[in-house]
Amino acid sequence: MTQQVRVRYAPSPTGHLHIGGARTALFNYLFARHNDGKFIVRIEDTDIERNIEAGELSQLDNLKWLGIDYDESVDIGGDYGPYRQMERLDLYSGYAQEMLENGSAFKCFCSPEKLEAEREAQKEAGIAAPQYSGTCRNLTVEEVAEKEAAGLPHTIRMKVPADVTYEFEDLVRGPISFESKDVGDWVLVKTNGIPTYNFAVVIDDHLMEISHVFRGEEHLSNTPKQQMVFNALGWEHPTYGHMTLIVNEDRKKLSKRDESIIQFISQYKDLGYIPEALFNFFALLGWSPEGEEEIFSKEELIRIFDVNRLSKSPSMFDKQKLTWMNNQYIKAMPLEEVVKLALPHLQKAGKLPETLTEEQAEWANKLIALYHDQLSFGAEITELSELFFADELTYGEAEQEVLAGEQVPEVMASFKEQLEALETFEPAEIKAAIKAVQKATGHKGKNLFMPIRVVTTGQTHGPELPDSIALLGKEKTIARVVGFAKA
Repeated sequence: MTQQVRVRYAPSPTGHLHIGGARTALFNYLFARHNDGKFIVRIEDTDIERNIEAGELSQLDNLKWLGIDYDESVDIGGDYGPYRQMERLDLYSGYAQEMLENGSAFKCFCSPEKLEAEREAQKEAGIAAPQYSGTCRNLTVEEVAEKEAAGLPHTIRMKVPADVTYEFEDLVRGPISFESKDVGDWVLVKTNGIPTYNFAVVIDDHLMEISHVFRGEEHLSNTPKQQMVFNALGWEHPTYGHMTLIVNEDRKKLSKRDESIIQFISQYKDLGYIPEALFNFFALLGWSPEGEEEIFSKEELIRIFDVNRLSKSPSMFDKQKLTWMNNQYIKAMPLEEVVKLALPHLQKAGKLPETLTEEQAEWANKLIALYHDQLSFGAEITELSELFFADELTYGEAEQEVLAGEQVPEVMASFKEQLEALETFEPAEIKAAIKAVQKATGHKGKNLFMPIRVVTTGQTHGPELPDSIALLGKEKTIARVVGFAKA
């Protein structure tokens, strides 16, 4: 590429960083880094009524947490700022004036009530996509001056050219075309002087020398409007790539109201997901590498990213795959890092105090180590380890079936006797005690191990049994065994 690659992620601070936005940012980032280009984060904050106080900070902080570092933005500056649209209003105003002067735009004095009445009339007439009627399109200079003198508020609208076909080569979808007759004279600048998205984005992309734009397919219909502005100002438009929808497991478009999927990056962070795992997962959400490998480092993804392998089909958000992938990353982490990830969740749940004694810290480390390979995300430790904190166990159907075995009272009586005789309560000694029970009762295999596991842990499956019992401690283990021991 002769022109330096410059791409942008341009969120609105009307909400927190969403998984859809994160994927858009990630693909732009990978493309920029693969091509030794620049990645810019621009804040599109013109929807002033819907902006939230922490929206911008959430976007930036969570991008950084994911490992998506950027070259220019509101917090680090750059040569193409300002990077907030509300700080660029004079720029938009100047280009709107230029379009008025070259005849590609006009002032519209129609009231909201008149426009609404027009829309309703067109709908009643069976027009599925109502368009502006053109009332003010051909006002004379004198008529415009008269209305302005009367203090009538106005918008500035695009004078959509007649019978023009807008064509472009989409990096994901191939050739795309739109007809100008399908687009009415749309608003460039609102009555309050704030530009609309499709006008401001063109000015920003041009002045910031954006070379490529990767965005969701919901923006596809915006492209002809943006091309109209590029053409009216005599500018070249960027190369576009419209990524496919993210769908849920029912193959329905992912909605922010879809409660079956965790929606926001901050939620994953709070639950103890690994940012590198999310980075990896999002990279495969609409893009595929060659081969069958699915676990990649950020550096590997930058090296192998090929825009030609972006998917043309909807991308399913596979929760099980994300869980599996995050578990792979946790299993590869040193235990001390897993403890840092999981321990705060036990403390937040009130299972452990905020400040641990040396003995408590050692016990917590052993507990988390027990679930190191099983853990899918940090917060899961509270559910997995509940058996160690419960005063009483509840038994499911499978557990009750085990406890109904006729050998259970004999096994538990012998096990109680062995436990009481132990001077040290460590896994090796507990393992020896279980073997002694086998020798004393003649019961072995499932008839021996399953009752001991169910009585002590309340589960038919779990980590190494001697390790679990050692963590439970002698007093709690014997208290659980007593109720099942033969009198």
